[in-house]
Amino acid sequence: MASKVSCLYVLTVVCWASALWYLSITRPTSSYTGHRQLSSISIARKNVSFGNIRTRPINPHSFDFLINEPNKCEKSVPFLVILISTTHKEFDARQAIRETWGDENNFKGIKIATLFLLGKNADPVLNQMVEQESQIFHDIIVEDFIDSYHNLTLKTLMGMRWVATFCSKAKYVMKTDSDIFVNMDNLIYKLLKPNTKPRRRYFTGYVINGGPIRDVRSKWYMPRDLYPDSNYPPFCSGTGYIFSADVAELIYKTSLHTRLLHLEDVYVGLCLRKLGIHPFQNSGFNHWKMAYSLCRYRRVITVHQITPEEMHRIWNDMSSKKHLRC
Repeated sequence: MASKVSCLYVLTVVCWASALWYLSITRPTSSYTGHRQLSSISIARKNVSFGNIRTRPINPHSFDFLINEPNKCEKSVPFLVILISTTHKEFDARQAIRETWGDENNFKGIKIATLFLLGKNADPVLNQMVEQESQIFHDIIVEDFIDSYHNLTLKTLMGMRWVATFCSKAKYVMKTDSDIFVNMDNLIYKLLKPNTKPRRRYFTGYVINGGPIRDVRSKWYMPRDLYPDSNYPPFCSGTGYIFSADVAELIYKTSLHTRLLHLEDVYVGLCLRKLGIHPFQNSGFNHWKMAYSLCRYRRVITVHQITPEEMHRIWNDMSSKKHLRC
């Protein structure tokens, strides 16, 4: 069985390399405008219905799962579900996470479920490659919205919907990105503490207090007609945040009645404000890149802008030097 999986893995790597080489030569990179996608949402069939929603949604999340792992939590309830936002071409990043901090078997006696979140790509070749990858690793979920920067909010809501529907008894959920290194020892043992009573209505990360940027040249530009207020509610950087699993359904339901914004972390903050949940500041979450040193990385939970090569190097170094003191 192991040799079969190894062969399938090697084949997947070769196929990904060939496909990406072909695409880089023959096909231009596509870009999508989020407003066009968001405005095109129509009320259609739903995979799952939620109760206790008595008013008509202004933002129905009416997308179907194209790839799903509905049975991932059936055998045992995860202590932690990790939702990782990624794109189709980031196979190397996904594989680096699988082989390092995202390995579901890192902690004996602590069930972890790792999932990569994707939308639909305009290129059928990339969609097919992701489907083949899913058949090997069974850790990918995809809904039928266009995968683009402006649709990151839809991607996160897909993750919230999945947890609420298929893994609602999990204790905690982490949402992060594919270029993030996570110090799992600090996350599990120092922050979440498996031997303590699970918290509810809990949300933490790097809390930002800011307002909309009106400069159209900015990556984080927010039109006044979409968000007229001068301040955002407190929100956690989308590079990494943790919440109790009960919050997933609360945010998903709240989103059905909350006008969509393309800035995912700001939008989650809006939903939290409606719910009366205040995110806690945690200095261990870093939304910037840090030069590696063993002692420095031992003190944090997340670090941003880490390449797959760095991911392996950092993980191997920290794993081999656990006996050393700082």
